[in-house]
Amino acid sequence: MKLVDKVHIMEVGPRDGFQSERKWIPTETKIEIVNALSRTGVPTIQVTSFTHPKAIPQLADAEEMMRGIDIVEGVSYRALTPNMRGLQRALAFKDRLDGVSVMLSVTESHNRANGNRSIADTFAEIEAMAPVAQEAGFIVSGSVICAFGCPFEGEVPLSQLERVAERYLALGITHMSLADTIGVANPLQIYRVASHMRANYPAVTWTLHLHNTRDMALANVLAGMQAGIDRFDGGVAGLGGCPYAPGASGNIATEDLVNMLQEMGIETGVDLDKVLAIARRHEAFIDHPLDSALLRAGKRSDLKPAPQAQQKVAVLEAGG
Repeated sequence: MKLVDKVHIMEVGPRDGFQSERKWIPTETKIEIVNALSRTGVPTIQVTSFTHPKAIPQLADAEEMMRGIDIVEGVSYRALTPNMRGLQRALAFKDRLDGVSVMLSVTESHNRANGNRSIADTFAEIEAMAPVAQEAGFIVSGSVICAFGCPFEGEVPLSQLERVAERYLALGITHMSLADTIGVANPLQIYRVASHMRANYPAVTWTLHLHNTRDMALANVLAGMQAGIDRFDGGVAGLGGCPYAPGASGNIATEDLVNMLQEMGIETGVDLDKVLAIARRHEAFIDHPLDSALLRAGKRSDLKPAPQAQQKVAVLEAGG
């Protein structure tokens, strides 16, 4: 089995994870989590979204977040900017942010539900935003939402993904994320789509953004790596979800992702124990179960030999 040797993880929990929480998370707690994540070896953190407070009340403190976090050398900090107003707010922090993400659903129905406008209108705004962000020195990433399935339109043909990729490329956007927004993808689909997009758009740096709604996210990571993808998003403690997909769970838990890769000998540069400790801290302020296998079961290295095995080792060591 041919796989990549090293994986780049972007931690999206502080944005994509927290935004789904109804109970207010204190700003100081969010800052504490980001500061802790900055010291785990995670290379990139999506800190927040500069969206309208009425749309996502949980992220109404975006400015406070950006002013309050520590900027740690070697860590890249990103933010989601869903519109021009959001980008203008982000520009005030161009000395602290390295990049911004723009977003577009590949189906008309989801784009209207998610952003209250048509795909054409969304692209018109992105066309205005891209040069402003690039002039400010931001890395601009384009999210391809519902790339593997839509809650309203079902299967998504590759031609729709191609149209979005080509329009992003025309704007000089060469970092793109294929999002399994509602967690419907299967490993074979991930392999086929990722292989196709990599082959047809080699100038693009591709990321997979996977949700674990149907317990296939880790298998989908493996399929993505087989297709040559080496960049994945993760959300510590498995927070997140999609408001337009009933029962949808959150992002693949960063600790589960790092654990699997570490067990397979694939480098991430991330300290698993530190990430797991941060996931446990979420239990103090999140009022519902967390979708993290490692929180439930612990690491493989936590397992101890059975009593009989321990006795046998003791005898051998004694020369018996």
